[in-house]
Amino acid sequence: MSLVKTRLEDMPPLSSSERKRLRVLAARPDSELDFSDTPELTEAQLARAKRAVALPLKPAKVPVTLRLDRDVLAELKRRGPGYQTRANAILRASVLA
Repeated sequence: MSLVKTRLEDMPPLSSSERKRLRVLAARPDSELDFSDTPELTEAQLARAKRAVALPLKPAKVPVTLRLDRDVLAELKRRGPGYQTRANAILRASVLA
């Protein structure tokens, strides 16, 4: 099971037509947005709401030395290339939980 479903870094670059479409959408005023299919939140839902932690889209990576149990490292590597990225995603999810 992947903790990070889709990362911006893993997505293909936007085409020029996609970038143009996003610029057009971003320029539209909020008054033109259609919220008719979006239910309003109840008072109970609003009372349970929590502020999201704002993180940069792509935080700077910092080289570190980290000692891991041999079996933990083996499991991270067993799943293929990108074991350091997987370890980072697992640590991020744990820190934000």
